[in-house]
Amino acid sequence: MKIVFTSIFVLVTLFSNAQNTVGLLSYQPWKSFDGYNLLYPHNQANVYLLNNCGEIVHMWEDDASFRPGNTAYITEEGNLIKTKRPADISQFEIWAGGGGQIVEMRDWDNNLVWSFELESGPDRPHHDIELMPNGNILMIVWEYISSDEAIELGRDTSLLANDAMWPDKIIEYSPEVDSIVWQWRAWDHLIQDVDSTKVNFGTVSDNPGRININYDDNAGKADWMHSNAIDFDPLNNHIILSVPTFHEFWIIDHSTTTEQAASSQGGFGGKGGDLLYRWGNPAAYNQGTEEDQRLFYQHDVHYILDDIDVWHPYYGKIGLFNNRIGDDFSSVSVVTPAFDMYINEFELQDGRYLPDSTDFNFTHPNPQALHSTGLSSFQVLNNDNFLITGGRTGYSFEINPTTDEIVWEYKTPTNGPMLASQGDSLGLNNNLTFRVKRLPIDHPAFEGKDLTPQGYLELNPNIQFCPDILPTIEPQKYQLRVFPNPSNGYLVLEWEAVGVMDFYLVDIYGRTLKTIHANGGRKHVDISQLTPGMYFITSGQSESVRIILTE
Repeated sequence: MKIVFTSIFVLVTLFSNAQNTVGLLSYQPWKSFDGYNLLYPHNQANVYLLNNCGEIVHMWEDDASFRPGNTAYITEEGNLIKTKRPADISQFEIWAGGGGQIVEMRDWDNNLVWSFELESGPDRPHHDIELMPNGNILMIVWEYISSDEAIELGRDTSLLANDAMWPDKIIEYSPEVDSIVWQWRAWDHLIQDVDSTKVNFGTVSDNPGRININYDDNAGKADWMHSNAIDFDPLNNHIILSVPTFHEFWIIDHSTTTEQAASSQGGFGGKGGDLLYRWGNPAAYNQGTEEDQRLFYQHDVHYILDDIDVWHPYYGKIGLFNNRIGDDFSSVSVVTPAFDMYINEFELQDGRYLPDSTDFNFTHPNPQALHSTGLSSFQVLNNDNFLITGGRTGYSFEINPTTDEIVWEYKTPTNGPMLASQGDSLGLNNNLTFRVKRLPIDHPAFEGKDLTPQGYLELNPNIQFCPDILPTIEPQKYQLRVFPNPSNGYLVLEWEAVGVMDFYLVDIYGRTLKTIHANGGRKHVDISQLTPGMYFITSGQSESVRIILTE
């Protein structure tokens, strides 16, 4: 990734002359991560790219007869990969929330590059996809299993409310050869402990790599697993799958062949397609009680890899949105699995996968403001802020997790298939938003692209709201001086202004490392705890001073 540093900084306090109800609600540009927000709202057909002011800078338009199914991603080449399905679902053999049908790639100008539609009877892609480094696409797919087949493998007949089961499988599609090149099926890795005459009878607690066909927290519905997120770890060739009805995420070995993935042998992990790891609810494999449960119908489970630098403390860990952790609030979390990459093995203790808890559970400063029983997303930004979306209310916000300061807020301005107007009050589920993701301004996809603002998504927009926040006059200069430079760990700041001042120590990525409160025109600052390198001292206005910290 290119490193871009802008030497013009803007420090403003949020100012507004009206209270917005949709679109941009608040914004502190100096404290927010600069980028473009990818938005694919439910109940309509288009994919939008918005700047932090909430202005549309690009749009991929589609026929109004389609709906999301549910995700969209931008490649480094500036192409869009999206899922969709017809708005009319009356003819679908398999249907539940999150259902899709088509996965397609479109270029920046919305020309179709390729399209894939699963045509194997009632099987149906749903919820999420993942673009792999080799250009292939991982997809979550329901597959139809009759009640007779389910009973033959030990399914409790009282858990067949729909007279069928739709377990999930993962397919890997290659656009280059227009074919499915790899597959993993949950159905190949079942165990049960109720009928000793069945071939998959065994002790569930002794086989955590197998899936208990009679674990059910979804009222026996055919949509047994309802997997809602998939991601790929290229470092270890692992696939992660979020299974909310089990309140777990699973990790699967992708180094297998399709034949090995249907067995319990083969692959770098030596376990074939059996689960390498599962976490969130040890009761799902009879190794705990409800007191041990840590995940509650989670969404957006993903490896924290693409959004941050390799030296970030969260790099390589697992991020997620924990939807039902509280009766009236949700949270976001990071998990660090106990994994030995040299033997490709996750650590068990007393039969249970480690760790015992998340690294943290973080929520909105007003917890009830972040409550979504489904959908939703979580992103760690490269300035250490969090971008969080509560999907059922279409409410997204960027927050500094250290100070609990919210520096950007946006409410998806849709009302079902219609656009909402500024001033509208939107209730629960009116503006469903599966995810919002922010791409940095220096993302390769945007190189050479026209990102001129094209207006707002909402009707009757408050067009003065963001200009009132952004600077409109030449910023004041303080003739800031910083010495010695280079420094061995101690600085003196001098400036020409009266009153209390705030200065900011910033790294080359624009992240604020220290706020320096000062007055009197002179301030001594200790930066000896920082790693040697290049930094900037800025007043938050148009002036900044580059400093070099030596050993």
